[in-house]
Amino acid sequence: MADEWWRGAAIYQVYLRSFADGNGDGIGDLAGLRQKLPYLAELGIDAIWLNPWYPSPMADGGYDVADYRAIDPAFGTLAEAEAYIAEAHALNIRTIIDIVPNHGSDQQDWFVLALQSGPGSPERDRFIFRPGRQPDRPPNDWQSIFNGPAWTQVEDGEWYLHLFAPEQPDFNWRNAEVVEEFHDILRFWLDRGVDGIRIDSAAVLFKDLDSVEESYTDHDEVHEIYRGWRRITDGYDDRFLVGEMWMPDQERFALYLRPDEMQTAFNFDFLSRPWQADELKASIDLTLTTHVPIGAPPTWVLSNHDVTRPVTKYGRPDTSFSHQDRKHGMQTDLVLGERRARAAALLAMALPGGLYVYQGEELGLPEVEDLPDELLQDPIFTRSKGTDRGRDGCRVPLPWSGKEPPFGFGTDTPWLPQPRDWKNLTVESQHDDQNSMLTLYRTGLKLRRTHLGDGTLRWLDTPPDVLAFSRESLICVTNLTPEPIELPPYDELLLASSPLDDGLLASDSTAWIR
Repeated sequence: MADEWWRGAAIYQVYLRSFADGNGDGIGDLAGLRQKLPYLAELGIDAIWLNPWYPSPMADGGYDVADYRAIDPAFGTLAEAEAYIAEAHALNIRTIIDIVPNHGSDQQDWFVLALQSGPGSPERDRFIFRPGRQPDRPPNDWQSIFNGPAWTQVEDGEWYLHLFAPEQPDFNWRNAEVVEEFHDILRFWLDRGVDGIRIDSAAVLFKDLDSVEESYTDHDEVHEIYRGWRRITDGYDDRFLVGEMWMPDQERFALYLRPDEMQTAFNFDFLSRPWQADELKASIDLTLTTHVPIGAPPTWVLSNHDVTRPVTKYGRPDTSFSHQDRKHGMQTDLVLGERRARAAALLAMALPGGLYVYQGEELGLPEVEDLPDELLQDPIFTRSKGTDRGRDGCRVPLPWSGKEPPFGFGTDTPWLPQPRDWKNLTVESQHDDQNSMLTLYRTGLKLRRTHLGDGTLRWLDTPPDVLAFSRESLICVTNLTPEPIELPPYDELLLASSPLDDGLLASDSTAWIR
């Protein structure tokens, strides 16, 4: 296994509840993931990023962690997790796990003790408890990221802070016990062969409660936390940290990627741009400008478990991402969306750095927008009083085979229902179809590994609304105009997201040539 493998890795995100159900209870699990490892090896990925697999009441899809050193019984056991890591390594697939440092669960032992111990206790100091301004008024007017107040009152009158749901109390990162606890959690999993740590909500650990405005993002104190984490991972062979930071200031973003902090971070700027040539080029240039000078590899992300799936997003008139676009009845052209999603996939694969693929992206799954209200589980839906339908639509269990639900996901009814028209999007139906999205991803990932390496990007002169660049011997051309275009002179067509028509590259298409 090569040093700094993450620099150009293709990393596949597994949302375990929805990947594959191995024991027939309707919930994805480690048994199902282990059964599907050959599929992922054939797809051509280098690593798997697993969303939280810890014991959790599931108030926020597992991001309310009750025990950071165990596996949720719905997913399996610690022994199964260790077996999975070993089996993945045998296929040259590494494992990245999610660590959630900002908050825990209201059912975590520490928080239960904090409630029992009362105001001013050392147990309560592990979290952010404060007296109210008045008996019935919270310490300040901060609002939760999930909508509604960011404070909840307990029986003795104090209030605790939760930037997300009330079931997710925030840790106090100015408490030395919290710092050391997470150091120990890191070592626990690194000792078991985990290759990387994805840091959830990495920029929001420290809060200035006295600020007039909400002040919880990107305080300078957070960098010392990640320097400590880096010292721990550097004590193991070839391990790395990847941060989740939603930050508009790319210069501040780059501070997290200094040589003694994280190795990489998610590039949400690229994910959030509309399907417009100038927007995409600006994002690519901005990303490379902020990453290259500090020696950090950029990353490219089209989707994840928190955002609208690309086939749906790119099929809308305004393709810029927002949680607020999850409403019934939005106009969506899924044919256009699929064509653009195919083109975007090849564009992203051709860029220098790491690539993240969210499960189902390789199948061209659309967002499921008609889930019944009573089945929605995302706290965003309830806390927004139904104005934001939340993220369940991108978390529907995968279709593997067959013509009827559950499409080979398992033997029981899945925890979220699958659309019946997914029968044409199963792995089985796409596997041998040379024109399928799955074949496009499988071929693109293979060519990416054999043809691109560490080659730098050089832009080529193009007409308006066309992007073209070279990397090593490969040229990538993306046509965002409404008409077909001629390709630059080439010797070989390696791959195209849409068939060429008399040698012309169709609208909303990408081609790789050399």
